[in-house]
Amino acid sequence: MTCLDALLDWYTTLTPATLVQVDQFYAPQARFKDPFNDVSGVVAIRRLFEHMFDTTDNPRFVMLERIEQGTQAFVTWEFHFALKGRTYTVLGGSHLRFDADGLVIDHRDYWDAAEELFQKLPVIGGPVRWLRRQFAVKPS
Repeated sequence: MTCLDALLDWYTTLTPATLVQVDQFYAPQARFKDPFNDVSGVVAIRRLFEHMFDTTDNPRFVMLERIEQGTQAFVTWEFHFALKGRTYTVLGGSHLRFDADGLVIDHRDYWDAAEELFQKLPVIGGPVRWLRRQFAVKPS
């Protein structure tokens, strides 16, 4: 099993109890960046996931595709969760860079927060959808 296989298995079975294993997959000064967070270090990365479990219900990742090249990989995924009784699915991708020991040193998540989350939320969803329409190319 490669370091990427092990990491993806960990993500697909992630629970609050398995968060203690973060240092088995991330280097001590690893960076994790997504549309909402930019943190460094395994303690901060663990706190980020603790926050995910504290603020969402039944969060889980489904891995879709992967491309590996040397010490880096790109993985596409779905993130499923519930928030205030509504279920959501976010489609995204992660660029991962590994050190010589196979630990993640840089993890960058790419996903469209407006499309995948904001426009689906009550209250702000309508204005976000309107704003997206204003910037979209008009059909001919």
